[in-house]
Amino acid sequence: MFWKHIASAILKNRLIIFICVLALSAFMGYEASKVKITFNGGKVLPVTDSAFIRYAEFKKTFGQDASSMVIGIKSPNIFDKDVFNDWYQIGEQLKKIKGIKAVISAANIYNLQKDTLQHKFVLKPLVNGPLQTKAAVDSVKQQLTSMPFYKGLIVSNDGQSTLMAITFDDKIINTPFRVPIIKKIDQLGQAFENKHNIKVHYSGLPLIRTVVGDLVAHEFSLFLSLSVVITALILLLFFRSVFPVIFPVLIVILGVIFSLGVLQMMHYEMTLLTGIIPPLIVVIGIPNCVFILNKYFHEYGISGNKMAALEVAVERAGITTFIANVTTAIGFGVLCFTNSELLTQFGLIASIGIMGTFALSLILVPIIFSFLPAPKASQTGIKDSKLMDGLLATLDKLVHTKRKAIYLTTAILVIIAIVGMVRININGYVVDDLPQSNNTLHDLKFFESNFNGVLPLEVSIDTKRKNGVMNLATIRKVEKLEKLISSYPQFSRSVSLIQVLKFSTQAFYGGSPEYYRLPDGLEQNFILNYAGNSGKGTSGLLKTYLDSTHRVTRVTFEMVDAGSKEMNTVLAELQPRIDSIFNPKKFHVELTGSSIIFIKGTNYLLKNLYESLAWAIVLIAGVMWILFRGIKMIAISLVPNIIPLVITAGIMGFFGIPLKPSTILIFSIAMGISSDQTIYFITRYRHELRHSKNGISQIVSDTIRETGVSMIFIATVLFFGFGIFAISKFGGTVALGVLLSITLLVAMISNLTLLPAFLLSLEGGVDRDKIKGPDIDEA
Repeated sequence: MFWKHIASAILKNRLIIFICVLALSAFMGYEASKVKITFNGGKVLPVTDSAFIRYAEFKKTFGQDASSMVIGIKSPNIFDKDVFNDWYQIGEQLKKIKGIKAVISAANIYNLQKDTLQHKFVLKPLVNGPLQTKAAVDSVKQQLTSMPFYKGLIVSNDGQSTLMAITFDDKIINTPFRVPIIKKIDQLGQAFENKHNIKVHYSGLPLIRTVVGDLVAHEFSLFLSLSVVITALILLLFFRSVFPVIFPVLIVILGVIFSLGVLQMMHYEMTLLTGIIPPLIVVIGIPNCVFILNKYFHEYGISGNKMAALEVAVERAGITTFIANVTTAIGFGVLCFTNSELLTQFGLIASIGIMGTFALSLILVPIIFSFLPAPKASQTGIKDSKLMDGLLATLDKLVHTKRKAIYLTTAILVIIAIVGMVRININGYVVDDLPQSNNTLHDLKFFESNFNGVLPLEVSIDTKRKNGVMNLATIRKVEKLEKLISSYPQFSRSVSLIQVLKFSTQAFYGGSPEYYRLPDGLEQNFILNYAGNSGKGTSGLLKTYLDSTHRVTRVTFEMVDAGSKEMNTVLAELQPRIDSIFNPKKFHVELTGSSIIFIKGTNYLLKNLYESLAWAIVLIAGVMWILFRGIKMIAISLVPNIIPLVITAGIMGFFGIPLKPSTILIFSIAMGISSDQTIYFITRYRHELRHSKNGISQIVSDTIRETGVSMIFIATVLFFGFGIFAISKFGGTVALGVLLSITLLVAMISNLTLLPAFLLSLEGGVDRDKIKGPDIDEA
């Protein structure tokens, strides 16, 4: 009765409701127009996670760690006069740009000198302007090589490569203002490259995140357009009429607008994940319109009364599509249980968007078609295709005559899939989703091979007491720690208080390279006094590496993008070695920084994969319980949808597709979507059990023929709809689209073969008088 009242209310008040929906759509469209692309990496770890909290504390003490972009060149001519001077000019031009805090390169470098009058060290530029002679450049080169502080940081160890580090102001690093700065850097680099025929490489997290943001914006428009075109073509093939194509497409576009409006109203930004929600809404939303229209055309063919047919369509198809959308929303919504901000935003907005699009379909389809002409005969006969009839007849025969073969085939596939599952590689990279052909990825490899990477790794050392860092024994421990970490090939050499003190000792003794060491004995007090005085001025030698109480210090490394799997092994090996240097009872040493947060975020997501999938199964099982009220029926409804997930996991193992943040989404989402088809099938089956006197075998046959068309249509829409992601430039999006397409196709086959086979196997155990749960008619 509830859905009958809903149907009646919609049609009786159709004009008022239509105007209200249009007004709301205009408002949501205005909100959607304000959506922005994110300029940070997104918070994968929960904000309550201890690692995230300590990372936030680190940034509060020392500032943003991932604020530098680098450009680099490799050439035997880097110290030729013209090349060197042009490299210098790039640095000078960049320094003048608002938003650039510092530029360091071989041509824009500083030497540390002793000011005996002021008892402090001062930083003086090695180059004050374009050099006029080759001898002057050679002199700079000689001075540079005499400063071990810069060894391996500015010029590679082989002397063939050099980089320029460009540090952004913390206030603009995660805002759109960094984009024109990066474009300016690119322009200067291109001009240099064209003039000297030396390839310029670009990298650093600010650039990587900007590239990802640009691709997200591009793919948002591309996939939304493709999803609309593909669903429109499939609708045209299905209905062979214009109106059933145009208006469902317009309705799901409204659903997209509502989703983006909600995204903006919740103060979220568009990420790599939320960027794929619009095409998802189109693909998932279209079946709602199809089911309602399918029922409408069917009922009109029986009664010939347009308004009565629309009312029955809403009443009968409404509850089925509602439940189907609930299970789909569950598949996305369980991602909120991960407590990861990135996945929570994706899961929440997708769930709201799915249910919102369902509501729009339920309201607008009957209203719009009530003003349109009555369906033609060709539209009411959409289930009578000879090809479709032949396919369904084959499936029906297979289910009735080859049940053992179906079970055996399924068992063999599951066993093979389990073998593949154990081969799954669990791994994630910072630049994982960028295409192999992308210049940013190639450039990152350049810096990894010449400078041991550019991704930030920070080590925070808390001595747990005021001025604890300035103790000579502690300083020696920090030096030992630096040597330990730098001995691993994944990390660069360090930049730290230790290196500053060594540089200070060298400066104290007139710049002689052999004095690049820690101060010892009586000299320690003199040198620390000089360095301390320097810290009070603008040079801030110590402030960068010490907190205000001298209790905490930082050690900065760069690292390669070795992948979470390798880095987990390295970090696990490092921890006890670090503890052997710094007693955990007296010190707290934390490996942190953007790269470590990414690795720990990947670990966290993978750990929570099972939890989110378990929640999806439990919640969907709960929906099945409400509908079917029987343990056997719940098991029968879940198994055909779990098996495709196992097969997909097996495919990932055999084809070397790693389990990573982008691919772990597949399982809970697929579980939610594929359960829809089970609901369509079993609700129709139970309806026939209650209202038909036919035997179980005949009812299964009728159900296959009644629901098969819709299930195949939906699977087709989903297969091609998700399949469009295969052309994405993001590897994770490609894997998500392809694997979801395969999973949902297998789920359709499973629900049209294994599910009815299960029902036939229960033929002798069904008591029609004891069937519980609501009576739902399938569209």
